[in-house]
Amino acid sequence: MQLITSDPHTGPDPHFDQERIARFLEVHLDQYGDRMEDILKCLNYAFDPVRGGFVVIAVEDGAILGAVVVNETGMSGYIPENILVYIAVDRSQRGKGVGRQLMQAALTKAEGSIALHVEPENPARKLYEALGFTNKYLEMRLHR
Repeated sequence: MQLITSDPHTGPDPHFDQERIARFLEVHLDQYGDRMEDILKCLNYAFDPVRGGFVVIAVEDGAILGAVVVNETGMSGYIPENILVYIAVDRSQRGKGVGRQLMQAALTKAEGSIALHVEPENPARKLYEALGFTNKYLEMRLHR
């Protein structure tokens, strides 16, 4: 398995076909996912050198085993500099440490603090806590 990190400043990379990554995330996020159009918005943001962010993918023999997407917020202090928007591992690869490796690569790449949202029943919550994430706030949203 190889971990590859995107770099929006070096131009297109065949590993980072946004449609392919979006399809992977749509399938493997399971009940924690979003609509394809929203996943693509997030990827467009991450690959935009002005707004910023990055993607780390785990690949083996050309197949995506896992992916993590981080967007830079442009803020610091009162809001973390980064938000980890998506992380997914192929169902057939879960429990093999792929998610942990993706998370560690994202934590290494990101500059500054990182926020993420996780549902209380999501089994990945234990991994996030083991990596040092805490649950300091209750999130509230007004959907319009």
